[in-house]
Amino acid sequence: MNTVKRREILTRLRDNNPHPETELNFSSPFELLVAVTLSAQATDVSVNKATDKLFPVANTPESIYALGVDGLKEYIRTIGLYNSKAENVIKACKMLIELHNSEVPQDRDALVALPGVGRKTANVVLNTAFGWPTIAVDTHIFRVSNRTKLAMGKNVDDVEKKLLKVVPAEFKVDVHHWLILHGRYTCIARKPRCGSCLIEDLCEFKEKTSD
Repeated sequence: MNTVKRREILTRLRDNNPHPETELNFSSPFELLVAVTLSAQATDVSVNKATDKLFPVANTPESIYALGVDGLKEYIRTIGLYNSKAENVIKACKMLIELHNSEVPQDRDALVALPGVGRKTANVVLNTAFGWPTIAVDTHIFRVSNRTKLAMGKNVDDVEKKLLKVVPAEFKVDVHHWLILHGRYTCIARKPRCGSCLIEDLCEFKEKTSD
């Protein structure tokens, strides 16, 4: 895929959704950090159902830490892997209190050092909470990037590096939101909805569908 085609794809996605937002509910960097941590191998809908009950009760490192692991589990037990996630969130709250004055650090290494926070989660927080031009590659972005040939790679790290290299600066802050939403609702895993895709003529996927 050439530079002209990539720019046109991104331009169309931007024109269709000029101000994309995450579908996770949050009102602070800390709430976002917790929500993204809980979203691993879970849907945003399931996370929102849990945090809509949790955050009105506890939405700071101190208040969630005060719940304890068992107390937190009561709010998130409908989410997959809730046992390990509860332990990680409580440990992360403790570290935020002790090491970061209860603030979410604007530093990737510091974020990744938190229990339950990997590179993808750190990228989401840096991008969505702080406006960094980071690109968090999840399964949707990995699939869309490879299927369309926008940025091909054998694993999520390869795709992230390629996207950072080929996506023009003006699109970098929002590109991961566009690609996630595109993969979630149009370029779906089993059978992409090519017939209703706004970039179908630019996509280099050979086995296009008529849907």
